[in-house]
Formats: sequence, C-alpha cells, structure tokens
Amino acid sequence: MNIQHGSSRYAQGADQPVRGDRITADRYISREWMAKEFENLWPKIWHLGAVTAEFEEEGDIVRHNFANESIIMVRQADGSIRAFYNVCPHRGNRLVLGDIASTDRITCSYHGWQFDTSGTLINVQDPEDFPGGNPCGKVKLTELRCETWGPFVFWCMDDDVPPLLEWLAPYPEKLEGYGLENWVRAMNLSCDADFNWKIIRDNFNESYHLPTIHPELSTFINDGLDDTVFEMYDTGHNAMWMKGHQATTRQQFEAVPTPLDDIARAWGVDPDEYEGRPNDIREAIIKAKRELGPGRGYTNYHAMSDQQLVDYFHCTMFPNLTLTMSPEQCQILRTEPHPTDPGKCVFQHWCLYPPVEGMEEVESPIGMIPLEHDAVQRHSVYGDGVSLGFIADQDLSIGSTQQQGLNSRGFKGCILSYQEKRVQRFHELLNDMVLGGPTPPQPPIGE
Repeated sequence: MNIQHGSSRYAQGADQPVRGDRITADRYISREWMAKEFENLWPKIWHLGAVTAEFEEEGDIVRHNFANESIIMVRQADGSIRAFYNVCPHRGNRLVLGDIASTDRITCSYHGWQFDTSGTLINVQDPEDFPGGNPCGKVKLTELRCETWGPFVFWCMDDDVPPLLEWLAPYPEKLEGYGLENWVRAMNLSCDADFNWKIIRDNFNESYHLPTIHPELSTFINDGLDDTVFEMYDTGHNAMWMKGHQATTRQQFEAVPTPLDDIARAWGVDPDEYEGRPNDIREAIIKAKRELGPGRGYTNYHAMSDQQLVDYFHCTMFPNLTLTMSPEQCQILRTEPHPTDPGKCVFQHWCLYPPVEGMEEVESPIGMIPLEHDAVQRHSVYGDGVSLGFIADQDLSIGSTQQQGLNSRGFKGCILSYQEKRVQRFHELLNDMVLGGPTPPQPPIGE
C-alpha cells in the first residue's frame, strides 16, 4: 500500500487536484438545484438498472423507476437486453406497471396498443384510421442505450456518454479477480428517506465518520488513517482500500478482539498465538484462505490478490453508486433523487454473493439469509423500524438530522479535512456538470 502523507493521503498516481469550491446548502435543499441536476446530470451518466439473473427468457422485463422517468429493460430473442422508456408513444400512458413482468407482447392498458420485445408496434385497434395509414411496424418505443458488466445491467439516456466499460474505468479491471459474473443477488432492499441523495454520497466519499458512526467495525477493519488508501480517478470515480481482518490502529489491542478471533478460528487460525501482536493475524488468515478456500468451494480465490482476499475495497462511482467489495460479498449502495422534493431520496442496498457448492445460507447485513436470487426483497420507509442492514441503518440515521441542519441559516458551507478530499472533488464535479463551472472558494477557517 502506497500512502502519501502530509497534505495528500492519496495513492501514488491516483490523486486529483481540487479547487476548493465552497459547498453550500443550496445543493441539498433547493428545487432550482434539483431541476438543474435533472437537466444536466442524470441524463449524462450510466444508471444501474438490474442484474442479469432477472432475465432468464425472452420477454422478461425489469422496470426501473428513476425520479420522473421509468425505464424497462427487456430480454431479446438473441439473449441480449434492450432498454426503453416506459411510455406508450400513442398518448403517453405508462406501459409496465409492476417491477417485473414476462410477456411476448407489451400491451398498453389504455387503448390496447401492443409492442413486441424489440419495441416495435405490432397491433392497434382500427389500424387504418390513421392519417399515415397503419402505424404497425413503423412506430417504436423510444430506446435507450443498454449495456452489461459482470452481473449488472446499466442504461443511459445520452448517446454522447462513453461506452459503459470505458465509463466505469478502472473498476472492470481492478475487480476482475473477484469473478463477479455469476454472483447471486440474495438481498435487495430499498427505502424512502427524508434527506437529499447527496448526503449519503458525501458519507460514502469519506471514512472520517467510521470511528463515531461505526465503532463496531474497528475490531476487524482497520480504519486507521495511515493504513487506508484513497484513490481518485480521471473518470470522476474514486475508491478507498481498508485493511480487513485487522483491528484499527486508532486503538491499542493486546489480544485479537472479537469478532476477529472467531473469524480466525473459522479459517483454522488460533488467535491466542497472536497475543501481543494481533495485527499479524491478517497475514495468517491470507495464508489459510489460500490453502483452505478452494476446498471449501471458493473457486474465485485463485484469481484474487492477497489484498483482495482479506481487505475491503469501497468503489464510489460518480455520482450516486457505491460498490463495496470483500472476497465473499459485494454490496451495492445507491441513492436516487425524489421526483419533486430535494429533501427526500430513495436508498437502495443490494448484496451479492459467490455461488459456493453446498452453501445454502450466507451472512448478510440483516442476518443469515438463503443463498438464492432475491431471497430477501422489500421496500420500506426509513424510520419505520425495518432494517436496511446494521451499518446502513447507522449511516441513514445521520441523514435526516443533517438535512435539517442544512436548512439552518447558521450553516455557511462545509469545512473539510484532507481525508475528505473525495467529498470536495465530488462537489466540484457536480458544479462543472450541473452549474457549468466552479463556485466561489471556501474562505479560510475563521473567516
């Protein structure tokens, strides 16, 4: 791990300059800002819409409602997936009203217009009663770009955005060793929340909050600043590597703490042998995973680096998607805007797992669940007592109070540490896309 100290804590070759634009409350509370995002930001990115496992046969459909838009992704006869706006070109009625469907004819419930899976109109009432003659075969659903990466299906509204793999760079290359292609989405949770979508994005763009919001993680994830690698990429995305299977260096431990001791025992490593040197157990677990993993059904271990075998790789994709990788779990955490209210958003939490022969259950953020597609799937309202995952619940708990505070006249703009540089860059990228350029810089502390 290559850490630069001083004013930059970013990996060599993965730092980016920032201007110091002032980050004021209007971007979280203003309807004008929200309208500019809908115009200048959301059409110009790739959106994660589904997983490929949802498209088993021709005519399988997954709907993705995003703010005021609704997109349907449809499997074709050749096995490919195409995306269309979920709107009938006749009079604008929504076509697909459920989250999933399977049909060889997409039928509008208003006047019965029917489209095949390629989006072509194939049947209408009174076909000769149109000025241009029978519209069948001529009228088509409005199509969007649709591409896949690993087990994920993405769509994009803008033809000028780079192809998906280019837009995602460098993640397809960095994550190749995990073998995500056949991983199973076993947990699919979402909720309505009372805060702007960017609040959680800020949260996922820094680790400064871990000691206060997630103190439980410190016993098996090293959140020490000098042991964490931050990376920022030319594409606008960023990442954070955190040492796993090692307790935090922010505290002094003489013995291997719980639950790391139980994790070690599960891999045949005796934690008592590491009395007085608990951080050394990380290397022992790497060795044990190399030796025992294939026999336990983890067929992807051979392609992983030692770092990937035990550490946590937080991949934050601009602007609203985070993918957190560990060797046995991929978490997707995303916030999407409310259609009309800048003080609300939709939060989504997926978990994917590698298929392991003989394994019927997996440990998830909400406890043990079956290792099968969407074993747990639900939508809730945050605060109603339904968990989105223990750590996610902790993150969401700050959202509403921060939204309330951002409405105060007393908030003058963010004051950020060096380790929050990814937050600064995120907002400067937003400024460039949403506003067309920088905002005035943040004044020095005390002014």
